[in-house]
Amino acid sequence: MAAMATEDDVRRIALGLPEVIEKTSYHTPGFRVEDKLFLRIRAEAEGGLVVFTESLEEKEVLLASDPEVFFTTPHYDGHASVLVHLDAIGLDELTEVITDSWLVRAPARVRTAHPEVGAPS
Repeated sequence: MAAMATEDDVRRIALGLPEVIEKTSYHTPGFRVEDKLFLRIRAEAEGGLVVFTESLEEKEVLLASDPEVFFTTPHYDGHASVLVHLDAIGLDELTEVITDSWLVRAPARVRTAHPEVGAPS
C-alpha cells in the first residue's frame, strides 16, 4: 500500500511549484500563485484539502472516480473545486491533484514561463 499523504507533503509539493507562496486563507494554510489561491489545507476538524478543478464537469468526474479520496459539501456546490481526504490519497496522486489545481489557477503568463509543470515526466 502506498504511503498516505500528510500536510508536510502538501506543503513540500505546493511550494515546489513555480511562483508559489504560502499565505493564510480562512485561518488555515493556503497556497497562492500570483496571489490566486489554488490550494488550501482545511481546518483539522474538517480534514483534507480544497483544490480547484477546470470545470464542474471535471469535479463530478473526480467525485465519481474515487469517493474515498474526493468529496464535497454543500458549501462547495456550484464551485469548480473538490475536497480531498489526505489520509486516503497516495503521494503520486496528491502531486497530480495539486499540480492540476496550480495549472487551473496560475495566470497564463506563469504557465507559459514554466511549461515543464504538468508535462509528462
